[in-house]
Parts: sequence; C-alpha cells; structure tokens
Amino acid sequence: MAKGDISWTRRTDAGERVEIYVEHTAGQWIFHARERRPDQWTVVQHPSLEDWLKLLDAVNRRIGRQLLKPEEAERIRKLIEERYPGARL
Repeated sequence: MAKGDISWTRRTDAGERVEIYVEHTAGQWIFHARERRPDQWTVVQHPSLEDWLKLLDAVNRRIGRQLLKPEEAERIRKLIEERYPGARL
C-alpha cells in the first residue's frame, strides 16, 4: 500500500473485520480488501455504497488539506450517482 492510498477497516454483517484500501491509478479508483493481516489483497469488483461513501469522505478531508483537487470529489459523486441511483449524498 502506497503512502497516497486511502484505507479503513469495517465489519461485515457476520461481524468479521475487513480491511479496505483504495488506490487512485490512471484516473480510476481501485478498491482492495483483505480479512486478515497475512492474507493477500484482492481487488473488489463491485464496491458497496458504504465503501464509496467512505472514499468520498476521505477524499473531502484530503481536499481540505490540499492533497487532492476539488474536482476529484465531484468525479466520485458522479460515479456514485451512476452506480447507485437515488443514493443520498
């Protein structure tokens, strides 16, 4: 995981701990997940709405610290609206 990547931990419905990290590569946000520390990271093909909203929150915080451009948050909002019509942002 690179220094500029965004990561967090969440719990599944079964109560299992899952680590998520997202990398920004070539204009795309790529989600990765693993359950335990020694496990390999796997690419998440269809991230949940919860994960997209966490990413949007993290990007907004980085914009406030001038680490990302404000246009990036708008791009993520559009992606969320396309993938999850009717989602409240």
